[in-house]
Amino acid sequence: MEKDQVLRDQLIEMLTGEHAHVNFDNAIKGIPEKLIGVRPDKIPYSIWQITEHIRITQWDILEFSRKEQHISPKWPQGYWPKNEAPQDISEWKESLRLIKNNRDSLIEMIADHNNDLLRPFPYGQGQNLLREALLVIDHTSYHTGEIIVVRRLLGSWK
Repeated sequence: MEKDQVLRDQLIEMLTGEHAHVNFDNAIKGIPEKLIGVRPDKIPYSIWQITEHIRITQWDILEFSRKEQHISPKWPQGYWPKNEAPQDISEWKESLRLIKNNRDSLIEMIADHNNDLLRPFPYGQGQNLLREALLVIDHTSYHTGEIIVVRRLLGSWK
């Protein structure tokens, strides 16, 4: 198999699979609705806030990778929701849907051989699609671990 294809396949697998840790989809599976917005003592965020942070950051990285005109939210307040809990369960489900859709869009970009993984974008400071995909992988995995810690503290993890 061509090296370029191996790299693309491995990036996609890292966005969706499980290797050294639980993936995002399994980390949020089965969370009782009543715990989504609970912030344990001495932990600065609820599962809702961490999930929304993942969604906003992933969206920002995806849009930056797609178009020069994208304007990122203001750091840090634009990347974190103010409320500890979603307004209702439909807002929670919408956040999860958008995370999946944006991840799928990033996967489509990675899989498309017309997108050179290593060519710097014509804007930015030398970023390329490989770097941005790795950033999403790293960032999501870090915060997925936080979700699991919060679930453990709330007594909702195996």
